[in-house]
Amino acid sequence: MRSMQAPVGKRVLMLLENNPYPQDGRVRREANVLVGAGYRVTVIAPAGPKQPWRDIINGVRVYRYPRPPEGEGLIGYLWEYGYSLVAACLLSLFLFFYDDFDIIHAHNPPDTFVLLAAGYKPLGKRFVFDHHDLSPEMYYARFRGEGNKMVYQALLLLEQLTFRLSDHVIATNQSYKAIATQRGGVPESRVTIVRNGPDLNRVRTADPDPALRQKAPIIIGYVGEMGYHDGVDYLLRAIKHLIDDVGRTDFYCVLVGQGDAWPELQELKTELGLDDYVWFPGFVSDAELMSYLSTADICVDPDPSNPFTDRSTMIKMAEFMALGKPIVAFDLTEHRFTAQDAAIYARANDELDFARNIALLMDDPERRAQMARIGKERIQTQLAWQHQEHCLIEAYDKITGHTT
Repeated sequence: MRSMQAPVGKRVLMLLENNPYPQDGRVRREANVLVGAGYRVTVIAPAGPKQPWRDIINGVRVYRYPRPPEGEGLIGYLWEYGYSLVAACLLSLFLFFYDDFDIIHAHNPPDTFVLLAAGYKPLGKRFVFDHHDLSPEMYYARFRGEGNKMVYQALLLLEQLTFRLSDHVIATNQSYKAIATQRGGVPESRVTIVRNGPDLNRVRTADPDPALRQKAPIIIGYVGEMGYHDGVDYLLRAIKHLIDDVGRTDFYCVLVGQGDAWPELQELKTELGLDDYVWFPGFVSDAELMSYLSTADICVDPDPSNPFTDRSTMIKMAEFMALGKPIVAFDLTEHRFTAQDAAIYARANDELDFARNIALLMDDPERRAQMARIGKERIQTQLAWQHQEHCLIEAYDKITGHTT
């Protein structure tokens, strides 16, 4: 792998823990952009099923370590993150002596990669923090405000250390930039917003799925993670309200994805009597995903209001817009920035109001079409990944002193 040369100062080591590579879309897009701009990019990440420990994908060098089981509880999280940190450290040492690197680009969560970066800072390596998630707030949301206070404080401490050691911070939106500058004390000149926009080369309208289309006059679609903080339980209860309190049965809901809460969501679906109205296909191929979403008449984002979601940009909102889908979502700050008039907003965490807004769109095809046009145009002209690439390059120009 030594043959892939780049000028000194333009050798990037990316660190990723919570997803394999290239499955993590944001990391994949950023790595590809940097390679296209003349950087040599190496990614350390956990291995997915049947992935080799070394690989080259579209010019990106990949080194993988065996993925640990996902942590549950304090001991589980300490094991998962501790193991991943040690594995990444060992691979980084191999790369340091084998081929070297100039910039460590850490993608969170978790924020533990700052401990690795701290060892290389005295050697002149620069540290870029790519702030995907607010780890303290995400922990709060994961446990609905009832998590271990010591863990929460430790996450805040790691975040502060990360901000302090960073040479540059990449934020996904204005809310995250404010966290970096206000809570983290990072100068504005060292924070760049690179939004998490959909790649229009991948997110494209496909032929509707005939079997799904025949299920009901209105198809409701969701795609995304199904963790305990993602709000799919709110959606199921909203669907129950849609049937019992709004009096609608002329719909079918497809919920694509999986996550920690998936088994409990299956139980909740049956407990609420929704087996005839809701389908969980699990993980599907990209082609199936685009077909299911292209079939949907309405898409939904049930992320509830909390300190994490109120500040976070959800990529699924932008993907729904890219496909020309009207959206129902709870009223969150970054939802409104992303979707604007391409969505209608239910009162925060009010499941009955969510159901009523779904019914409102079910009865108004003209409004659905207007919202679809607004969303698609906003993605194509402002928010698509193709409009974010230059922001990443500009950030790296600041870091390296090179002009790309």
